[in-house]
Amino acid sequence: MKTLIAYYRVSTQKQGRSGLGLDAQRKAVAEYAAARGQTIVAEFTEVESGKRNDRPQLAAALAACKKQKAQLVIAKLDRLARKLSKITGLQDGGIDFVACDNPHATKFTIQILGAVGELEADMISKRTKEGLAIAKARGVQLGNAKQALENKQAALDRAQQLRPLFVAFAGQSARAIADELNAREIATPTGALWSAKTVIRVQERLAA
Repeated sequence: MKTLIAYYRVSTQKQGRSGLGLDAQRKAVAEYAAARGQTIVAEFTEVESGKRNDRPQLAAALAACKKQKAQLVIAKLDRLARKLSKITGLQDGGIDFVACDNPHATKFTIQILGAVGELEADMISKRTKEGLAIAKARGVQLGNAKQALENKQAALDRAQQLRPLFVAFAGQSARAIADELNAREIATPTGALWSAKTVIRVQERLAA
């Protein structure tokens, strides 16, 4: 049974400092390894966009995999790359990797998921550009508008990470869910304690 080398990625320095996103990724990878009796021999963390090709921590993780004949493990496929060409390039290069959220995916399935992820990233980029254009036309200072859009997208990403928990808590009151999340020391999208209002806000994001 192969040993594992973990790779984690967040898109912004703010997420990297706060741990938002990273904690969930580490938990998913740790649970995957424990369930299979595998050992994580090294971990690499990157704070960079998934669209960029020049990611030194990913390069280091891949080099370590080759040297130690280990399997690369990621929490989700989009943490590895948001470009299909990058994913197929790793496959063609013989890199053995697995995503914890879909560990039994075939090579073809991974390519389909990669294509969907790339389309999603392109749509997000398009919506951001359109939003900035509208803000500019209204006379809004673009620095503030861009930050607001980035914050909104970060909140949506965090809500998606929390979706499995919210599905498990279905039927409970917002107050009860907030208490349970705080008891588990799971951070809100802003890193604060949960309240009923925050729970409802995340539920609305997931519903949308």
